[in-house]
Amino acid sequence: MKPYNTLLPVLALSCLAAPSYATETEQDLAAQVAKLSEQVAELQKQTDSPAISLSGRVQLDYNWFNGAYNANENGSSGSDLFPRRVRAAIDSEFENWDHTLLLEFAEGTAEIIMARVRYSGFDDGLRLQFGKLREDISLNALTSSKNTGLIERSSLADTFSPYFRWGASAYQYNKDNGLRWALGVYKNDAFGSDGEDDSGKLALAYTGRLTWSKTSADQVWHLGAWHSQRDMAGNELAARVARGELRETAVRLVDYAAGGDVVTLDSLRQSGLELAYQLRSLTVEAEYALRTLNTVDNASLLDGTDHSGYYLNVSFFPGGEQRPYSAGSAVFGQPKDIRNAWELVARVSRLNTANAGQGTDVTTYTLGGAYYLNPKVKFMANLMHSSVSGAGQQALSGEEDSGTGFAARVQYLF
Repeated sequence: MKPYNTLLPVLALSCLAAPSYATETEQDLAAQVAKLSEQVAELQKQTDSPAISLSGRVQLDYNWFNGAYNANENGSSGSDLFPRRVRAAIDSEFENWDHTLLLEFAEGTAEIIMARVRYSGFDDGLRLQFGKLREDISLNALTSSKNTGLIERSSLADTFSPYFRWGASAYQYNKDNGLRWALGVYKNDAFGSDGEDDSGKLALAYTGRLTWSKTSADQVWHLGAWHSQRDMAGNELAARVARGELRETAVRLVDYAAGGDVVTLDSLRQSGLELAYQLRSLTVEAEYALRTLNTVDNASLLDGTDHSGYYLNVSFFPGGEQRPYSAGSAVFGQPKDIRNAWELVARVSRLNTANAGQGTDVTTYTLGGAYYLNPKVKFMANLMHSSVSGAGQQALSGEEDSGTGFAARVQYLF
C-alpha cells in the first residue's frame, strides 16, 4: 500500500467527521474517539505508513466574578462551571512532510482549530506550511494553552492575535546567530471582518515576526518584534475586543465602542515588541503592542486613532523546575516530566481603547498558582482584579468601575 493512500483517507475522515460530531451524544463521541485511536494504532503497525499519533487536552474551568465584570447585575456575584477546552489532535509524519489536525469539541458543536500541512525538506532549515495556521503574533498568544502559567492569556494577546486563520507561511531559524523569521499571508476573517468585501473580494492579512534568542543550560534571552497589515474590507471592527482576562463574565471590559459607536474600517495595522528573560526557574515576559485604525469615513473621529496595551508576567518554580524554550518556534513550553511541583505567577496588564470620547481603558492584576501532579494533570487557581476607566466606562459598567474575579482549572492531557 502506498503511504499516501493510507494518509489521505485518515485525514479526510478526520475533517469530515467534525461537523457530524455536533449532533452526537458524549457517549457517541467517546466511542468514535476510541475507534479512531484503534484505527491509528492499526496504521502504525504498517511499516509503509506514515507515523501517526493521537493526543489532546481537557480543561474544566470554574469562574467567579463581581463588580464591573457583572455590571449588568449591579455588580453582584456571578459564577459558572464550564469546559474551557476539549481538544483532540491527530499528527502524522511522512518523509519531509508532517500534518496536524486539531479539533475542538464543545456542547453540541465541533470546530477545526488547526489544519496544518508542513514541508521541512530544505537543508537550510526553511519550513513551508499551509492550511489553518496560528499567526506569528505575540509571544503570549503563541504559547500553547496547555503550557500557560495563568488560566487565561493577557488582554494584549486576546486583542491583537487572531490566533488560527487559513493561509500560508514560511519560517526559518538560524542557529549561528539566533535569529528566527516568519512571514505569512492569511484570510482576514478576524476582528469583525468576514474575510471579504461587499463584492466578494477576498480580504487578506500580511503578518511577519522576527525574534532573536540566546540560550544556555540556565539562561534564556528572547527579543522579538512583529507586524501585521490587515484588509478589513469595509467591515465593522468588533466592539468588545477582550474580556478582562476572565472567560465567562457578563461584561467584556475592553470595549472601544462603549459610550459611542462601532466603526467600519478599510484596514488596520498593528505591531508589537516582545522581551523575555529566564534564569533557571525564574521567567520574566513583557510585551507592548499598538493598533492603528484606518476608517472608511475619513471624517470619522476614530480615523488614525490607536489601541495600545502591555503586560508584564513573572513565573517562578520554587522546586527548581525550568520551562523549556524552543528557539525554532520562539516560545516557552511546559517543564518535561514535571511531578509534584508548584508554579507561582504574577501578571499586570493594561489595554487602552479610549479615543474620541468613547472606549475603555482596563488594567488587570493577576496572581496565580499551579500544581503539577504529573506531566498530564495540572490544577490551577487565579485571583484577578480589574479597574476600568476611559470615556466609555459609565456607558459600559455604570457605577462599577472595578471588578474582582477568581478562576480555577483542572487540566488533563492525553
